[in-house]
Amino acid sequence: MSEPSPHFQSPTNAPPVLIGSHRLALGDLVAYARGARPLRLDSAPAFRARIAAGAAQVMRRLEQGEMIYGVTTGYGDNCEVKVPPEAMADLPLHLTRYHGCGMGRDFPPQAVRSILAARLNSLARGFSGVRWELLEQVAALIEHELLPRIPEEGSVGASGDLTPLSYLAAVLVGEREASYRDRLMPAAEALAAAGLRPLRLARKEGLALMNGTAVMTGLACLAWDRAEYLTRLAARLSALASAALQGRRGHFSPRLFAAKPHAGQNQVANWIYEDLAPSDDESRRLQDRYSIRCAPHVIGVLRDALGWMAKDVENELNSANDNPLIDPDTGELLHGGHFYGGHIGFAMDALKTAVASVADLLDRQLALLVDTRYNNGLPQNLSAAPAGEGMLHHGFKAVQIAVSAWTAEALKLTMPATSFSRSTECHNQDKVSMGTIAARDALRVLELTEQVAAAQLLACRQAIALRERDPGAAVRPLTAAAQDFVGELAAAFPLLEADRALESDLRAMLAAIQDQRWKLY
Repeated sequence: MSEPSPHFQSPTNAPPVLIGSHRLALGDLVAYARGARPLRLDSAPAFRARIAAGAAQVMRRLEQGEMIYGVTTGYGDNCEVKVPPEAMADLPLHLTRYHGCGMGRDFPPQAVRSILAARLNSLARGFSGVRWELLEQVAALIEHELLPRIPEEGSVGASGDLTPLSYLAAVLVGEREASYRDRLMPAAEALAAAGLRPLRLARKEGLALMNGTAVMTGLACLAWDRAEYLTRLAARLSALASAALQGRRGHFSPRLFAAKPHAGQNQVANWIYEDLAPSDDESRRLQDRYSIRCAPHVIGVLRDALGWMAKDVENELNSANDNPLIDPDTGELLHGGHFYGGHIGFAMDALKTAVASVADLLDRQLALLVDTRYNNGLPQNLSAAPAGEGMLHHGFKAVQIAVSAWTAEALKLTMPATSFSRSTECHNQDKVSMGTIAARDALRVLELTEQVAAAQLLACRQAIALRERDPGAAVRPLTAAAQDFVGELAAAFPLLEADRALESDLRAMLAAIQDQRWKLY
């Protein structure tokens, strides 16, 4: 996953993303997580008053002796177990502690930022019954770049992201570990270094922090943003591959695509069409192979799906998704299941399928470029070895094998996580979303696909250079924007003439993709 510079600091001249009573845009959360904008908690009096009203309603009900799940009762299947008044204050801390069983790799900083912002925004809806002090403490972690260490594994995506979010709750109270100024340390030490004090959680606050969809939603926001950029990059790569293979511009004409009016597909086709300059010279084939001719149809599926995915992800981002909820205006107590991550799970399962299909497309394009049976006169494996030395040098031979491996792994991960609901917690959580696993899968598929795209960037640069240096070959012309892009690639990647290890070049291209370095279309 892409990360900013080691000493992360949001730009001070960028307008802050405000968390408050208004709706938070998906793109604004991503801008904060990627380091483009700072994030602040709105201090408007009306917003503060609404949060305080919710916390007051919880206390009022407690004073009246009412039963509130997770406050006067145990958790989950223990919802019928009454907690005596003298033990209620300690219950939230026990919830955070016994969920400290996460495993696997830790989420990288960008993901943790996204998770923190998503949880803060959900609590800001005002239905969670938490104090203003809790929102301030979460906002302070964000402001000081004090990031809880959160293991990736352990959530089934219903009853919320309990285990991973317990790591946020634990850091707020000074337990477990956090990263501060690029150093992992005990949370109490990190809080002290940032000038913060551990927070004592009020009656409902442990549950409010943990019983929600912030992990899967934060990850989904990042995945959506990377997939959106990937559609643009895949269109540019398809144009370059078409040019290198001397393909037909007409396969992407607006008149053709007007007959099939999928908006995203038409947009992709137009991007490719505008990258390819008009030319009288047409390919020796009447029709290009599918991985070129049908590129808009493959990339367009993802492009079109991003619209409904953004709506569902943004709705989840702006939802109160813990349980129970309490109306800050009326005091009505609402027990339900808003912690269920079904919409995120379905969106991420669909996203990873569409993204993996793009990996497969780019893999097939590369296979055409390296094969003399299909590449219209380019050298085998795109080798630029000097005459008489061809038998010693292998061009992109191993890169094509690696791309095949990455593509296969991406395709393997398209098995829908949401289809694997498991009954758990004494059959209280007997139908769960697996949304967090789906979101993690989506990010892994994106990473693999970005690796494929990195290899294709190098291969297209190589192929176009080989065309241009052959005086007898017709070069399919590119328009200025696409040609400038090729020039940037050429400056970063010297022509591959002799065998050398390409890992560093691939990693540099991957970093450029994940940093979204090129402004495409």
